[in-house]
Amino acid sequence: MKQTVVLYPGVGVGHLVPMVELAKVFLNHGYDVTMVLVPPPFKSADFGAGVVERMAASNPSITFHVLPPIPPTDFASAGKHPFLLMLQMLRQYNDKLESFLCSIPRQRLHSLVIDMFGGDAIDVATKLGVPVYTFVPSGASALAVLTQLPALLAARQTGLKELGDTPLEFHGVPPIPASHLVKELLEDPEDELCKAMAKIFKRGMDTMGVLVNTFEELESQAVQALRDPLCIPGQVLPPIYCVGPLVGNGARGSENSERHQCLSWLHAQPERSVVFLCFGSMGALSEEQLKEIAVGLDNSGQRFLWVVRTPASMDDPKRLLEQRPEPDLEALLPEGFLERTKNRGLVVKSWAPQVEVLNHPATGAFVTHCGWNSTLEAITAGVPMLCWPLYAEQFMNKVFMTGHMGVGVEMEGYKTGLIKAKEVEAKVRLVMESQEGRELRARVATRKEEADAALKVKGSSHEAFVQFLSDVETIGIGEQSSK
Repeated sequence: MKQTVVLYPGVGVGHLVPMVELAKVFLNHGYDVTMVLVPPPFKSADFGAGVVERMAASNPSITFHVLPPIPPTDFASAGKHPFLLMLQMLRQYNDKLESFLCSIPRQRLHSLVIDMFGGDAIDVATKLGVPVYTFVPSGASALAVLTQLPALLAARQTGLKELGDTPLEFHGVPPIPASHLVKELLEDPEDELCKAMAKIFKRGMDTMGVLVNTFEELESQAVQALRDPLCIPGQVLPPIYCVGPLVGNGARGSENSERHQCLSWLHAQPERSVVFLCFGSMGALSEEQLKEIAVGLDNSGQRFLWVVRTPASMDDPKRLLEQRPEPDLEALLPEGFLERTKNRGLVVKSWAPQVEVLNHPATGAFVTHCGWNSTLEAITAGVPMLCWPLYAEQFMNKVFMTGHMGVGVEMEGYKTGLIKAKEVEAKVRLVMESQEGRELRARVATRKEEADAALKVKGSSHEAFVQFLSDVETIGIGEQSSK
């Protein structure tokens, strides 16, 4: 009798996509997998509207179960930050999750794997005696910082914002400027949002183990720190299993990507000649910034493929709730830009099949917001990155990517909120034309080889997953013998 693993991802495309890839690993090891989802709280594509249907269609071996809806929270009119409302909503779904888990015979239920933001589901698993594990879709370096932050905040009377760019020391990572931590964690430690985030990061480490979307060779010092009993005073962290890179092959949008014009356009470009610009499912740039990028690309003389989304303010959390319309390229970009660059550039609206683009032989560099999914997709494709962080843990990721990982260069100006055309031109040329760019490409090629090796049988990530399965089995035997 096959055992069933239940995966419970958080809200948002960036959390759903890597957990679908984790599901495939379980399938390959002979398990049935059910992905339990809460109904998307709003219609924004950034938060999964429409994505689940595409995921289910392209992954028929995975069972997708959407929990029965509870009365919806009015995110738009509520006075609270959307993140607080999301945590509140996930708590309210605990009863529905419990009912679903109870519908699976206990001897068939292997484990519950929750997202790092789903810590309240631990109570359900504990009540039912189900082994529960955390899946972290971000990297080990960011996790090391976020795990150590609650103790740092608890010892402070004032927020970290006042420290500005003062470097902070954390086990396992290079010094991080205080300004590069998650923005919400810079506020007063008594601020509701700051407290909630610190609590959820701490709670997420209260499971029987943590599966991290990374490979040990990429972040060895951070992984060692997370395994060090002295990492957090008074707390021993659970086992850490590096099981990545969990990166799709592009199948989730296969129908769209087969028809997508940009792939046909790439086929006609020379090898490693195209700069790809894409800023993630929630990335938002101002109209002023779009114009600076256009001028920089125009002046660089390089080929480019650029995904442009309708502008929105990164400072307004309510932007997450809105379905953004298609961009009007003629209105947003400088007059004559599209005509001048039509023989060496392509601007596409809203979306492109990122995994296929990164793996296309014509792609030579990637201007990215430093989201972890995008970072791993570029590493596994062997594409060097130009780092332009926008929100969440991306500022920390930029420090790691341009530092010990050695896979990217910094786009100067991101801290002020506007990167000038001259910087776009200079950094694009540096990566595409210079000796420094060639050295960067060589480092990324080495990282790609390490990533490929980690996923092979006997590779570090494969062995970590086998160890995880063995540890769950040991827990099950222990439970049986104690009855």
